[in-house]
Amino acid sequence: MRLSDLGVTIEGTWLEDAIGTLYEELDRRRIRLRPHFWLSEEWFSPFGVPGIAIPFYLAHPRLVKLERSQMLEAEGSDFKRCMRILRHEAGHAVQHAFRLGLRKRWQALFGRSSERYPDYYRPRPASKRYVLHLHLWYAQSHPVEDFAETFAVWLQPRSQWRVRYAGWPALKKLDYVDELMSELADATPPVRTRKRIDSLPTLRKTLRDYYGQKKSRYGARHPDVYDRDLRRLFSDRPEHRTRRHESASAFLRRNRSDVRRMVSKWTGEYQFTLDQVLNDMIGRSRELRLRAVGSERQLRLDFAILLTMRTMQYLYTTRDFIPL
Repeated sequence: MRLSDLGVTIEGTWLEDAIGTLYEELDRRRIRLRPHFWLSEEWFSPFGVPGIAIPFYLAHPRLVKLERSQMLEAEGSDFKRCMRILRHEAGHAVQHAFRLGLRKRWQALFGRSSERYPDYYRPRPASKRYVLHLHLWYAQSHPVEDFAETFAVWLQPRSQWRVRYAGWPALKKLDYVDELMSELADATPPVRTRKRIDSLPTLRKTLRDYYGQKKSRYGARHPDVYDRDLRRLFSDRPEHRTRRHESASAFLRRNRSDVRRMVSKWTGEYQFTLDQVLNDMIGRSRELRLRAVGSERQLRLDFAILLTMRTMQYLYTTRDFIPL
């Protein structure tokens, strides 16, 4: 089925409540902007358009289920997570509506909005020059994302950002956003276009193509050398190759969902990406004929720690880029 034939809309769904909550938060800050919304392939706010696109799968429970079956998670499918993303996208919409990227002070703190937008970025997890809002240190990917993330932290009710970021260089950006939004309080945005870029009715690609492209984009690029780690965790001793001891590959398959969710929560890494690593480890465990010997609870915890360690090591040292 083509995306344009899905026939879903925002109207009448739970997304209206989330959008209404965002409008209330903007009202409390006296920001006279009501971003318009439409369904598309993913979350985004187009350059020069003070509006926000929402992924089509959030408009219907069956599509959310399909997204999870294909990607193992559906980004923004719970209200709290949806609001975090909406605040971020609202930052983009505010920037577009008031042409903030043209201001010299904005450029001095965040960089030039005209800087080429990358397909990938390499984060510095230890940096305190950026706020932490969305996963994978997203503020570090581009100046406009840095602003959107800073705006989202500032907008979130009861975020206590002055306490949370005390002593961080990122606090200067938050103070600037606070001053800038006070300056723009009750001001009419100069940009008021209602364009809808890549709206769902115009998208002719099929669901098969959509998920094929998405899986290719977020596929793992992890190192394929796990033998030493796996041998430390599981046994390759001949006397353990009996029915009494479950194979390590079967153990990992049985626990993969729980471990994947746990590590995704700790690291911020996409579950789909982690699952590719798990596939590699399961396959290698089978080839090495490893067995799960000992307490299942301890093995599960140890493996979660191993996967977390490998993921963080990869983010800090091995992987060059994270896909946007």
